[in-house]
Amino acid sequence: MTKQSQLARLGLFDARVPRYTSYPTSPHFSGDVDQSHFTSWISKIPAGSEISLYLHVPFCRHLCWFCACRTQGTQSEEPVRAYLETLKAEIALLKEILPENLSLSRLHWGGGTPTLMTADMISDLAGTVLDVIPMAEGGEFSVEIDPNELDESRVKALADAGMNRASIGVQDFDDEIQKVIGRIQSYELTKNAADMIRAHGINSLNADILYGLPHQTDARIAESVQKLLTLSPSRVALYGYAHVPWMAKRQQLIPTDALPVPEERLGLYEVARKLFLADGYDEIGIDHFALPDDGLAVAQRNGVLRRNFQGYTDDKSEVLIGLGASSISKFPQGFAQHAPGTSQYTAAVRDGKFATVRGHVFSDEDHLRARLIESIMCNFRIDTAEILRDFDISRADLEAMYKVASDAFEGLPKITADGFTLPREAFPLTRMIARSFDAYDLSKAGHSSAV
Repeated sequence: MTKQSQLARLGLFDARVPRYTSYPTSPHFSGDVDQSHFTSWISKIPAGSEISLYLHVPFCRHLCWFCACRTQGTQSEEPVRAYLETLKAEIALLKEILPENLSLSRLHWGGGTPTLMTADMISDLAGTVLDVIPMAEGGEFSVEIDPNELDESRVKALADAGMNRASIGVQDFDDEIQKVIGRIQSYELTKNAADMIRAHGINSLNADILYGLPHQTDARIAESVQKLLTLSPSRVALYGYAHVPWMAKRQQLIPTDALPVPEERLGLYEVARKLFLADGYDEIGIDHFALPDDGLAVAQRNGVLRRNFQGYTDDKSEVLIGLGASSISKFPQGFAQHAPGTSQYTAAVRDGKFATVRGHVFSDEDHLRARLIESIMCNFRIDTAEILRDFDISRADLEAMYKVASDAFEGLPKITADGFTLPREAFPLTRMIARSFDAYDLSKAGHSSAV
């Protein structure tokens, strides 16, 4: 039996499952969580802690058709400046309730296109944040960057503000594919952006590239990866394009008949994967690659790799506060998400309130299952001794959970006295196997292809 036929029999090419950047996943959030939970959970952060902070900037000059992020288009500065004032007002609200002596292990600006902000906006926002919560020693300040929206003044402002990691979305360098997905970004433009960033002393560079795009072939993705490798990114996210037009209406502009079928998607992933490995990158989880000295690779070797809304991370903080429209916060007590629309978000902040409208309060079972799923997603194994140490569950009950998952995949995942392990040939099934430990109803949400 071939590997592909075994994967087909186990349902890989038909399944749609979560990416498990959270547990439970966001479709299971409810309106039972509001700003009172958000403020209460912030007040319970231990004084002197290191926390993470995410700021969402939901504006783009052009809306890429492939993207499913919460964004809106603008051709002028006015909406961005108005939104910046609201963000600053929310930061002022946060300052009033923060415990003392907090610092930032991670500060991340996402979107949208944060680099749509002008240099003075960047300096203003960074100064406002860091006046309230300074960076911790060894902290990381990262920003998502669109090379189409970058110049010397903005890079200098980011560098002066302390940005020490840049994240560039590449998607694909092929001209035809770029036109079909509505993202025009040449290799030359991307290289100029990378060179500009490094010229300002920022040497940690992330890149995102997609497989499963319309008209993508093995030869085309190989060429794009080889071009990307000439930029020597510190880490790469190799994401499968999630075609979810029922969620992201703009994806209806992408021709479905030009999309590769799941078997072809797996082939595209393998072509890219082999090129990254051949160039000396370590394989991180299911879809990331990192140079051996990058923080992700170090975290994986040390067994402390984690997963959050940005994918894989080496951040150890137990608290992630999200600010801005649609942002999601994570606390030991649960998730809290702000209103997705900028108008609703702005109205709440102007009224002196946080815009939290939904979320989830963790149960003890949620904590257990979240750890099991994160262990599979990060390490491809579950350590039984660790779970028994940290959770109120018997070995018999834990191993019964293992058996359900193993039996569902014909015994491919192995159960031993030490734990539950996925062999290399089961790695493409990782999200599906993780799903076996998910207690929530998958039918409530439309998820992306398992491959």
